[in-house]
Amino acid sequence: MSVEVRTVTGLSELAAVDRLFGAIWRQDPGSPVLSTELLRALVKSGNYVAAAYDGAALLGACVGFFGVPGARELHSHIAGVAPEAVGRSVGYALKQHQRSWALERGATAISWTFDPLVARNAYFNLAKLGAAPVEYLPNFYGAMHDRINGDDESDRLLVRWDLSRPATPLRDDTSGAVVALGRDGVPGNLDGGKLLVAVPPDVETLRRRDPGEARRWRPAVRDALSTLLAAGARVTGFDRAGWYVLRRPS
Repeated sequence: MSVEVRTVTGLSELAAVDRLFGAIWRQDPGSPVLSTELLRALVKSGNYVAAAYDGAALLGACVGFFGVPGARELHSHIAGVAPEAVGRSVGYALKQHQRSWALERGATAISWTFDPLVARNAYFNLAKLGAAPVEYLPNFYGAMHDRINGDDESDRLLVRWDLSRPATPLRDDTSGAVVALGRDGVPGNLDGGKLLVAVPPDVETLRRRDPGEARRWRPAVRDALSTLLAAGARVTGFDRAGWYVLRRPS
């Protein structure tokens, strides 16, 4: 089945995107993730609102806006895929469309944030797209009040996708690395030149099954990643097994 990505501008399309985001995040209808009115304003002011379709069926959507004037950088605020479309590379199609759209308008980079505990998103953003982490943001949004984030703090990893060169996936093997945070969530050694920071295999399921255990991972990953990034280490990969790979500057 085909996936077509296109920008959307009409009120009915924007309202459908608004409803899709609400369904994905399972938000209270009285507290929308965005709103049709805001989406309309973003489109009118030249920002990015696009959706993926299979025929008339809405499969996913992505919204971004431009940052500081002169910076030529688009901030991709939110992207979501309908549950029934997971596994059809809809997210990848949306990001490639967004990349092309931004390049056509003279942008040199796209930035966005994601929850560093969500392994599948880390792999997609780093190992597949090649976006590079630049900053750890503790409790960035405050309380989220949705059923995906639960009552956990909203830490985010800010990444930057350099559009001035071909996309290069961040893939670095784990051999010879020192464990800074283990698979059991126990801190290790932060002194190595090449380091590993683990995250849970599926934190979203863990939040439903054992909220206390899920919350325990937040400060552990925060301490490891924020400390290493602040010390000048850079993330050079994310392994499918759930490891961030970092290297200190030589």
